[in-house]
Amino acid sequence: MREVPQAACETVEAVDGVHLTQLAVGEQMSVQQFHIDPGAAVPEHSHRHEQVGYVVKGTFTFHVNGEEYVIGPGDSYVVPSEEPHEARNVGEEPVRGIDVFSPPRSNPDWQD
Repeated sequence: MREVPQAACETVEAVDGVHLTQLAVGEQMSVQQFHIDPGAAVPEHSHRHEQVGYVVKGTFTFHVNGEEYVIGPGDSYVVPSEEPHEARNVGEEPVRGIDVFSPPRSNPDWQD
């Protein structure tokens, strides 16, 4: 077993208002904490990783294949590998949650 203390984890601002903290990274999956400020958005993107998430606080809106999904506290979601998706916080409070990626994913650079 390997412990990963929160104090050892670095938070990056991937795009304006979207803060990601890479938590534990294993051989076949990784865990990432996210914080999305009101009005901030994760731009449309896709990746080879299957993504499973859980929202702890706040509500945000996913757009996937022309469909809109409103995800709030206590909700979870699955984004299949290679499926283009984006997420926006249109609310007035930050969105906080956890994403798990398989295979492991490093912090994205959506500003490129």
